[in-house]
Amino acid sequence: MWNKATDPEESFRDKAIWWSAGIVIAGAIALGVYYRYYAPAPTSAPPPPQVLAPQAAPPAVAGIEHPIPPAAQQGPSQPLPPLDQSDPMVRDLLSGLLGPGAVEKLLVPHQIIRDAVVTVDNLPRKKVAAELRPLQPTPGETAVDQQGAATLLSEQNYARYAAVMDVVRSIDPKALAAIYLRLYPLFQQAYENLGYPGKYFNDRMVEAIDSLLATPDVQGPIALVRPKVFYQFADPSLEALPAGQKLLIRMGPQNAAIIKQKLRQFREAITAQPPQMSQPAPQGSPATQASPLPQGTEATPASPPPQQQAPQAPPL
Repeated sequence: MWNKATDPEESFRDKAIWWSAGIVIAGAIALGVYYRYYAPAPTSAPPPPQVLAPQAAPPAVAGIEHPIPPAAQQGPSQPLPPLDQSDPMVRDLLSGLLGPGAVEKLLVPHQIIRDAVVTVDNLPRKKVAAELRPLQPTPGETAVDQQGAATLLSEQNYARYAAVMDVVRSIDPKALAAIYLRLYPLFQQAYENLGYPGKYFNDRMVEAIDSLLATPDVQGPIALVRPKVFYQFADPSLEALPAGQKLLIRMGPQNAAIIKQKLRQFREAITAQPPQMSQPAPQGSPATQASPLPQGTEATPASPPPQQQAPQAPPL
């Protein structure tokens, strides 16, 4: 659904699951401590040890698929602020690139990096958490045309994104990539806090970009249906697309083409290899980097994010 707020029932169910899991884990730890230190010693001799068959070693952690360019791993001259205090620095850097007016108009000023990480992680999924988007909501309602009994997505709907597209056209993807790489340790920290310890955020960023680049180029009228409150694509194959792809389709083919071109340039700037050479490491080969963080770059640790960061759209 479009512009849908987070489902309270789904959010409550997710929180209940995580609390239940936490209680189970805490109980298991308490039992382990009890039997290790406080349980009475056995009165009879223990049975002879059993000879167990050797177990297979756990699979090795996959290597980094899309390492950032080596030049970006030299680290900044000054340390980065803690993640929870990074908003002023992010706003200043983006204001220098886009202009303070554009940043103030389009950017949600709080928890910028955390919300950006959640949104990037959700773009290839079915839903994006509306309340965690780093950009302000698109003004107006979905514009439609009526042709008899058919409801079509109006070309006037594409004009709703004019302010965003003005900023997109002005962006230098290489300069934006320089800001992203400058702040990368904070993005990495926010990604791990989201529930992906040991995972590499730049891999997820590239995956999200590739998903957007794979958006089908839909020409001609797009039929809509309105089963309840919000519009959906009448074509089930379009409605089943990831959230990011459906957003590009709603923005119109011309806007989507401009965004795709900027994404290709940004992707090239944040990866060590061009797209055609970016391939997973062969099975059994060593990881390309030992640590998810760029060598020589450190971020000040911060406390885990508040509960509102946790909601994620379930993969379908």
